[in-house]
Amino acid sequence: MSTQAELVPKKLLVPFILITSLFALWGFANDITNPMVAAFKRVLELSNTQASWVQLAFYGGYFTMALPAAFFIKKYSYKTGVILGLALYGLGACLFYPAAALESYGFFLAALYILTFGLAFLETTANPYILSMGSEETATQRLNLAQAFNPMGALAGLFVAKTFILNNLQSSATDASGKVYLFDSLDETAKAAIRSNDLFVIRDPYVMLGLVVLMILVVIALIKMPETKVEGDKVDFIPTVKRLVKNRNFVEGTLAQLVYVGAQIMVWTYIYQYAEALGISTYDAVNYAFASLGVFLIGRWICTFLLRIIPAARLLAWFAVLAMVFSLGAIFITGMVGLYSLVGVSFAMSLMFPTIYGIALEGLGEDSKFAAAFLVMAIVGGAIMPTLQGMILDLGGKGYTDLLILGVSEVNFSFILPWACFLLVFIFAKRARK
Repeated sequence: MSTQAELVPKKLLVPFILITSLFALWGFANDITNPMVAAFKRVLELSNTQASWVQLAFYGGYFTMALPAAFFIKKYSYKTGVILGLALYGLGACLFYPAAALESYGFFLAALYILTFGLAFLETTANPYILSMGSEETATQRLNLAQAFNPMGALAGLFVAKTFILNNLQSSATDASGKVYLFDSLDETAKAAIRSNDLFVIRDPYVMLGLVVLMILVVIALIKMPETKVEGDKVDFIPTVKRLVKNRNFVEGTLAQLVYVGAQIMVWTYIYQYAEALGISTYDAVNYAFASLGVFLIGRWICTFLLRIIPAARLLAWFAVLAMVFSLGAIFITGMVGLYSLVGVSFAMSLMFPTIYGIALEGLGEDSKFAAAFLVMAIVGGAIMPTLQGMILDLGGKGYTDLLILGVSEVNFSFILPWACFLLVFIFAKRARK
């Protein structure tokens, strides 16, 4: 009788715990930022498309820096990559201070862009590092376990966003009905005063986050971390790319990751607009974002167990179908049931990122370092897709229910984009099984 390989060897347990903690750290950044699309739209009176530039800047940073990060860790080490990533993360967060002082939306976007330079380094480093901490047989399961701590950080980010930002935005105050924003009826002088206050409210949690990240940097710098052996530091980029583009599983996995991340960010960004169209304030809509992350976290733990008994590609196909069903519910079922369906999408998404990642990197050996960078670059889907969804929302004006498409409002119809993304993930999973 064969013995199943150990999930994490005991000698690597401490490094595994330390690197896994980083997953929570970038989860915090992701989900304190998602509600900022709605917050900046309200404070700065932006269109849906303009507000979506928050995600364009945030996830565009991943695309820009993932490949340089791969070169860097190839030449130096995982630990050095983590330290540089934390430094950029902390710098970007602290830049919210001058951005608020200047009341510049462009400066805020630049700060987010730099912040995600750091996240790109952390993800490019941490994901393959976790995969390497044990046998290839348990690699995908090990990454799912580490990724399960990502939504814990995300829940903390949402809590901070709701408690310390959204709850204190004067521009989000409503009348007794809860549906009319008082800010809209003020003159420009009164709006300017509120705008200054609200931008400082947005600033403070990010600056505090930056200081915490810099303290974590110091701690990790002082800890001795074992390094996965690299055979020399020569960078054979072109030969590596040639090998990768011939690997169908990797190429299709990268495309699947791009559309999956786009779908995830659309679902988690526009749940606020979906709720607002039902008469729910942005502050109260965070409760549904909490519920989404809650079922996402539950799904992660369930899938970590299921992957021990069900092949990864088969389980991915099942969950892609489930995500498509929930997406159709969000599109065509009006009222609160549609919102509950949108929350349910998060349960179906819980498996996808680490499983696509693990399948795409199977058997790549030393090429996995650059392959991992391309998979992190695929996070640019989170920059592109929300902007496209914002354009759909703007078809009838700045509101969310200005016109009907296929019998539903534009905010409902806009979730056809995530549905199409999950269809492509399903196709990848079916082909990967072969």
